[in-house]
Amino acid sequence: WGVGIGCHRAKDRAQALAEELRGLGVPAQVYPCDVARREEVQTMVEAFLRDFGTLDVLVCNAGIARQELFTDITQDSWREMMGVNLDGVFHCCQAALPSMIHRKEGKIITLSSMWGQVGASCEVAYSAAKAGVIGLTKALAKEVCLSSITVNCVAPGVIETEMNDALSPETKAALAEETPLERLGTPEDVAQAIWFLASPAGDFFTGQVLAPNGGWVI
Repeated sequence: WGVGIGCHRAKDRAQALAEELRGLGVPAQVYPCDVARREEVQTMVEAFLRDFGTLDVLVCNAGIARQELFTDITQDSWREMMGVNLDGVFHCCQAALPSMIHRKEGKIITLSSMWGQVGASCEVAYSAAKAGVIGLTKALAKEVCLSSITVNCVAPGVIETEMNDALSPETKAALAEETPLERLGTPEDVAQAIWFLASPAGDFFTGQVLAPNGGWVI
C-alpha cells in the first residue's frame, strides 16, 4: 500500500510531501502529470499500479480558476478551464476504473466547488466545469455501484489556498463576513471531508456532494 501524488507544476512541494510521508512510514511516490492530457494520466495510473499493485482510492483534485467577464472568455481559455477541471476528472476516472471494476472495490472522490452548485459571476467557465464534475460524479456513481465502487464529490466554499492569493485582504475579509460561520475555510477543512469519504465511515455514501463551505450554500 502507499500514496501516489500526481503533480504538474508544484513538483518540489510534491516531492517534499512524499518525503514527509516516507518519514512517517508511509510509502509515497510522485508522478508528474498534466491531467488535461489523457496519455499522461494513463501513464501515471499504470506507473502507480506497477509500484503499489492496487488502486483503492482516487482523489481528483487538480484545478485552476480565473475571473473574467463572460464576453471576454476566449476559446483557448474556455478549453483550458474544461481541460483541467472537467476533462481531467474524466481522464483519471477512466484510467483508474478498469482496475477497480476488476477487483469490485474502490472509491473515487472528485473535487467541485460551491460555484459548481450555484454559479459565480465572472467565473462562468469555472462554474460550468465544476457543475460538470458534480453531474459526472452522480451519473458515474449510478453506473459503477454494482461493482461496489463509490463515487462522491467534495464541493468546498472559499478556502485559504494559493488559488485565492490574488484576492486582496479586504476582499478576503468581505468573503469571510459573508460566510455564515464568519471565516474562510482551510485546506484541513477540505482534507477532513475527503478523508471521511475515503475512510470506512464513508462506505455507505455514493453519488453525494459533501460541501465544506461554512454555510454559504445550504
